[in-house]
Formats: sequence, structure tokens, C-alpha cells
Amino acid sequence: MVVDVKGAVRTPGVFEMKSGQRVNDVVQLAGGFSDDADLNSVNLAQVLVDEMVIYVARVGEEAPPVVTNEKEEGKIDINHAERTELETIPGIGLSKAGAINAYREENGRFSSIDDLVNVPGIGEKTLEQLKEYITAAK
Repeated sequence: MVVDVKGAVRTPGVFEMKSGQRVNDVVQLAGGFSDDADLNSVNLAQVLVDEMVIYVARVGEEAPPVVTNEKEEGKIDINHAERTELETIPGIGLSKAGAINAYREENGRFSSIDDLVNVPGIGEKTLEQLKEYITAAK
């Protein structure tokens, strides 16, 4: 996956990262925070998502709005997430994450999150529990 780091870091840029890595990992690759960085402007524990933009504000600066790529903030995209990222969703373990990836490989992208009921081991009840954590970007 590829993420873009901007703002108060020593070496802003675009970085290729592995699934499951966190904001802290890419900030370190960007040389760490600059001296004027507002350390409270980013969540260092957040799991990275492909095409994510991370903006580190400077002290006293408000971070500018960032345009996202049709991804719902804070939700895992079941059409693009790796197995390890899927496992971070409450109620999804190793076997269900593997089943989601296998289904996607065999059938292509999910047209909506409701298509998850076609994955072995995921029924209507499980889907209802997952809805607040997932999205199915095109």
C-alpha cells in the first residue's frame, strides 16, 4: 500500500508500506517529527490504509482538510483490506478474514457490504455486528 505523509515531518513524501503497519511506522520512515510538530495532531496507533494521507500539523496550526478517496473515515474497506487489516475488525478472526479474501479473489469486489453474507461463515447476524466497522469502496 502507498501512503502520503505531509506537514511537520523531517522528510515528507509518499511511502510504500505493508499491510498492518501503523501511522507511527511511516512517520519514522519520514524521518520523525520536525521540532515544531504538534504531536497531538495524529493518531500514531492508527492502522494504515492504502492511499491514506497523514498530515502532521505544526504547533498552533490546524490541520487542513484532506480529500479521501471515497473511503469512510475510520472504516475498513472490505474490497481492499489485507487479511491482517480485516482481523482488526471486531468479530473477524483469522478464518473469517481468510474467507473474505478468498471470496474476493474468486468473485471480485463486493458491490456492497451486504454481499458479505455470501462469504462462508458470515450470516445476517454477523453482518449486522460488522456494519459500523466496514465499507465497500468501488
